[in-house]
Amino acid sequence: MPAVKVPRREAEPVKRRLKKLNLYDGKRRPRREDEYVLLPVIEDGRVYSLGYEVLPVELPLRPERQIYKNLESVLAERLSREELKYLRRYDVMGDIAVIQIPPELEHRIEDIVWGLRKVHPFLKVIARKGFHEGAFRIRDYSIIWGEERLETVHRENGVQIKVDLSKAFFNPRMKGERYRLAQLVRDGERVLIPFAGVLPYALVVARYRRVKITAVELNKEAYELGLENVERNRKRLKGEIEFLHGDAFKVLPELPSYDRVVSPTPRGVDALALTLSKAERWLHYYDFVHEGEIERFRARILEECLKLGRDCAVRVKKVSDFKPHVFKVCADVEVR
Repeated sequence: MPAVKVPRREAEPVKRRLKKLNLYDGKRRPRREDEYVLLPVIEDGRVYSLGYEVLPVELPLRPERQIYKNLESVLAERLSREELKYLRRYDVMGDIAVIQIPPELEHRIEDIVWGLRKVHPFLKVIARKGFHEGAFRIRDYSIIWGEERLETVHRENGVQIKVDLSKAFFNPRMKGERYRLAQLVRDGERVLIPFAGVLPYALVVARYRRVKITAVELNKEAYELGLENVERNRKRLKGEIEFLHGDAFKVLPELPSYDRVVSPTPRGVDALALTLSKAERWLHYYDFVHEGEIERFRARILEECLKLGRDCAVRVKKVSDFKPHVFKVCADVEVR
């Protein structure tokens, strides 16, 4: 993602100017380097005409609570303190914002749309989030403002990801996690990614590392979007991506083992034994676990390692909240 490099004494006025032009990326933190400051900006051609050096650099993300508080602060002038308590988190993918509106705020939809457009003036679509439906975890959405579409190009970690929320699952909140994984991977590795979706994990890893990735996805529409995303990012990628269409439980047994397996496992799917059997050195296994069951989850992975005759070290990391007391977690499994 881009950042403008400005002298430290000019940082504040330049920051104000960037915000006025809607070019400042408030989701990332600026960083000081000697007598300069790197200010995060969005990918927009106008940043190159400001007279400052523009660098492709990864700056740390702000905590989500700081990002989402922006909408709350904007709506404080329109909603009561009691109503603000019902305001839910939202997601921005490309030029689409997706928000869940509880019954208590049904009469405030116009105000919420106004607030979202004020915080994110580049939005073209605002959609209301429904429930997951079907085997591919696709949500039901209703458009409450803007263009009648759910297709967009989402930018993160130096890649462009075409998504269609009506056809394929995509979680923008995993941006930081995808970057973390990319930094763990080493050049030359062979990486396997089942349940690959539209290829967000594969694209980010291949963006930073010279690796060979094999990805597998069952949803035909997600598969086709993934193929398009590989072509869209062809010049940005250091690594190679082989994308296979099919059921991971049928495809993986026919594949060899890999240095590293990344399994963004769908909720309710148990692919631990399958993915662990394909990992020679590392498995990054995602699941949804109650906070009181995390140690039992870790023990289960160790038991599966023993069944396969392997010595493993397991570290379980909370990735994001899912619902009260339940977290999406990643088990980083080192196979020794």
